[in-house]
Amino acid sequence: MIALRALSKNKFKSLLIFLSITIAVSAIFLISSISQGVIAMYSNMIKTDGDIIITQKGIADTFFSNVDINLRKKIDALDAAKSSYAVIVGASPVGKLPIAGIYGVSKNHLKHYKLDEGNYPKHGEVILGQNIAKQIFTKDVKIANKHFKISGKFSSEIGFEEGGVVMNIEDAGKLFNRSASFILVSSKNPNKTESLKTQISKMSEDIDVKTTQSFVDEYNQFKIIENSSLVISSLAYIMGLMGIASVMSMIVNSRKEEFGIMRALGKSRFFIIKNLFFESVIMSIAAYSFALILSISVLELIPHIEMLQGYVNGSIDKQTAFYVFVSTISMAIVGSILPAYIASKTDPIILINQGCA
Repeated sequence: MIALRALSKNKFKSLLIFLSITIAVSAIFLISSISQGVIAMYSNMIKTDGDIIITQKGIADTFFSNVDINLRKKIDALDAAKSSYAVIVGASPVGKLPIAGIYGVSKNHLKHYKLDEGNYPKHGEVILGQNIAKQIFTKDVKIANKHFKISGKFSSEIGFEEGGVVMNIEDAGKLFNRSASFILVSSKNPNKTESLKTQISKMSEDIDVKTTQSFVDEYNQFKIIENSSLVISSLAYIMGLMGIASVMSMIVNSRKEEFGIMRALGKSRFFIIKNLFFESVIMSIAAYSFALILSISVLELIPHIEMLQGYVNGSIDKQTAFYVFVSTISMAIVGSILPAYIASKTDPIILINQGCA
């Protein structure tokens, strides 16, 4: 109750703390959620229809991988293999759009894309994801230096796909000068996936064969995104911490007379520290709640921004919410504890004199 009265008496400075925490917490929420959303989208795209992924050996990114598509014939002949399909992933200017994802897929994978309008693409044709289709109004589209007829539109739960273009793998091969970026293989029996992986590995010295789960766990680009997210979130945390500490110092300086009177009346140092601590915690919880609502609203809005084409997405799960809550409370504690300790330690007569000055 004392903490609430103190906050209401220092409305402007309390607002400054509230804004410092809100901005820092919102930044941590959005950076963490969007980075995890990007990773989840690409992971789902790989893991949806395959147990094993085959890429070029020694290549760090699937965008640069080149695997011989003829391996599919050998793979499909294996008893443990249920099916296989090949994909080329690339990026190129599409019409007036500066860049968009291009997916060349083998014919047996076209039905992965839920067709909303038109027909699946034949030679020289493409289908557009719903997000990119909103920005293209012609019957054909120029991709790189070639023109393709638009045969239909599709929808997908994966933002990367909805913001991209799908074509036959033969057309994509000519466009990007490669056979396949990767081949995905489904196993008839999940218990025999490892033995199937071993069999495929022996087919060529130029390929790297992993389970899709292992690939996602070890993918370098995901590690870069996660590390970048951690660094930026840490900077946001430090900025929030500095903001709280500086404003708390201002509040302590403006309340020296009050603290001096408390000490003169026999109140302990712990009493002063405790009240300043509770003020920070109350402010932090309020700012956290506001930042959570704000961040959820922004994340709901992002997929509907046409210029982002569905490539940016994210959601706040319980783990992220808990991690940010702990960060918020620790930010408040660390930011307020030093000014509170200094105020409680100073002689009450000095505090009263300084407060009256």
